[in-house]
Amino acid sequence: MHLHAVCFPECRTQKDTVLQPKAEEMAAEDQTVTLDCHYTSTATDVNIFWYKQDGTSRAQFILSRVKGDKGKTEDEFKERFSSTLNSTMKSAPLKIQELQLSDSAVYYCALRPTVTGSSRSAH
Repeated sequence: MHLHAVCFPECRTQKDTVLQPKAEEMAAEDQTVTLDCHYTSTATDVNIFWYKQDGTSRAQFILSRVKGDKGKTEDEFKERFSSTLNSTMKSAPLKIQELQLSDSAVYYCALRPTVTGSSRSAH
């Protein structure tokens, strides 16, 4: 299965950026995969948001992280999806356990909300 990690254009501002260094991960069902997300920001407290888009619908909110593992995770993702914001390393990788075929998708990391509450579709 293919898992793509990319960044929304909206997550870039003049001094705040998100980098997902590995654009594609391949893994088999029932394995665990971690999608990297590194950021730079002038803010001391950042919010990281992860989204999933499977190609048939607009991006879907998975979780947000504020400090450590504090934040919100949508109910349907709580069992297998997790992330911890590491402000020292400036990273918030998304860990997906017990991969399923339905996990094949594009995963977006952002520094601020980009889809939730918006009628815009992700590109």
